[in-house]
Amino acid sequence: MAAFVWEGRTRAGEIKKGVMEAAAEPDVTARLRQQNISVTKIKKQAKQLQLPSFGGGVSSKDLVVFTRQMATMIDAGLPIVQCLDLLGGQQPNKTFKNILMGIKVDLESGSHFSEALKKHPKVFNDLYVNLVAAGEAGGILDRILARLALYIEKAEKLKGTVKGALIYPIAVVCIAVVVVILLLWKVIPVFQNMFKDFGNGALPAPTQVVIAISEGFQAHALLIVGSIVGSVVGFNLFLADKRGKAIFDRVILRSPLFGPLLRKVAVARFTRTLGTLLSSGVPILDALEIVARTAGNTVVMNAILYARAKISEGRTMTEPLLETKVFPTMVVQMIGVGEQTGAMDNMLQKIADFYEEEVDVAVAALTKLMEPLMMVFLGGIVGGLLIAMYMPIFELAGNIKGE
Repeated sequence: MAAFVWEGRTRAGEIKKGVMEAAAEPDVTARLRQQNISVTKIKKQAKQLQLPSFGGGVSSKDLVVFTRQMATMIDAGLPIVQCLDLLGGQQPNKTFKNILMGIKVDLESGSHFSEALKKHPKVFNDLYVNLVAAGEAGGILDRILARLALYIEKAEKLKGTVKGALIYPIAVVCIAVVVVILLLWKVIPVFQNMFKDFGNGALPAPTQVVIAISEGFQAHALLIVGSIVGSVVGFNLFLADKRGKAIFDRVILRSPLFGPLLRKVAVARFTRTLGTLLSSGVPILDALEIVARTAGNTVVMNAILYARAKISEGRTMTEPLLETKVFPTMVVQMIGVGEQTGAMDNMLQKIADFYEEEVDVAVAALTKLMEPLMMVFLGGIVGGLLIAMYMPIFELAGNIKGE
């Protein structure tokens, strides 16, 4: 799919312009003819350099606002095409505006709303498209869109909570790296010049080690930087491979510090997404497939797909979920109760609410634990380097006092 900029004339002689996504130019021309527009100019839209952002240039906030406004307008009785025309016309995000106008054109040419959304997977994922399709089929699109907006808000809040827990340790580690580099590059050489008269043999062992590290850093700075860049690139390639991603996801779920937190996040995301899909009328097998694709963790995804395969064979959801040993026993038992009472969607939403609160509590506890650990880490590295450099001065002062 590519974007094409077109200009045409209506039967009344009015000139119209727009952007449309299509496989080739003839497809654009054919769609415009269906709208009684005679094409005068058409060309492939040049790729623009954009700063990377969520959703291919469309933020989650933009998506939530659009979804809520669509729900309100549809509930008020406005046709979907008119809603898109109004919302697209007042949309400040140019990327999102072009997408909405393209969806409007698709609807005018006879496509369903969900089919038009499916052409923009970077903005409207499988979950969004399938829920809209269920809303169209059941005649409850306004309620589905309102539910979707609430789901996106809760999902973003959960993601923000996890990011908040990671920002502090990452920031401290970055500061420590910068400080150590400055000490090795600028400060320690000054001390080294002061100690030349001492003779390297007279220097304490920690001081000699620090000076050797500083000399090695200055002599091989480019090699060190290249090694760091190579490690980052290699790690990204490792994660890009399916087996590498599976190994990393398994290790991080079993890690003592972040493992319990990420497991709670996985449970909250699984139950929230599945509950939203089931309450919207999506069949259980289709819902589990969508949830697996949006799990964000290979281990969790494989567990959900395993449960789906067993359910398709006629088994209940409880047994295969227990067999995976990914989800807590209490969660699986609550799902089993919901399955038996026929209120699984409500039970899943309650589990999601509970685990989202658990994530908030876990992040607060983790942050309190990380603060002293990071201070000890930063103080230990910087303080150790400085103490090593001041040890000869202390020895010299002690010798002078003794004499």
